[in-house]
Amino acid sequence: MDTTYPTPPPVSTPPLTNVRTWTALCHASALLGVLFHFPGHVLGPLVVWLVKRNDSPEIDAHGKEALNFQISMLIYEAVSAVFCLILIGFAFLAILWVLNAIFVIIAAIQASEGKFYRYPMTIRFIQ
Repeated sequence: MDTTYPTPPPVSTPPLTNVRTWTALCHASALLGVLFHFPGHVLGPLVVWLVKRNDSPEIDAHGKEALNFQISMLIYEAVSAVFCLILIGFAFLAILWVLNAIFVIIAAIQASEGKFYRYPMTIRFIQ
């Protein structure tokens, strides 16, 4: 009589491509701000980060970085909106919008390649 027990399946870790997809989505979801300006930039990364942060430390780190950058950009846009009263704020808002799109695209590409991207001009609210 055989008393050996089958070996349990190994603890599975998320596949590397799945982690890369979610890290890229953490950054790319900020592009929702093009459609829904105020909440879109912040809500996209926030939702992805809250849903997937416990799945992988990489997703957690990318989500925090994307969220910190979008909160920082929101603050910069609010300051620029105040400067719109003296007309220079409109130029600042346009520059911030273009920089936000460029940095988000760069970060999403870097994340899809498995690299961590640190956004410039970011205030680190979430550690």
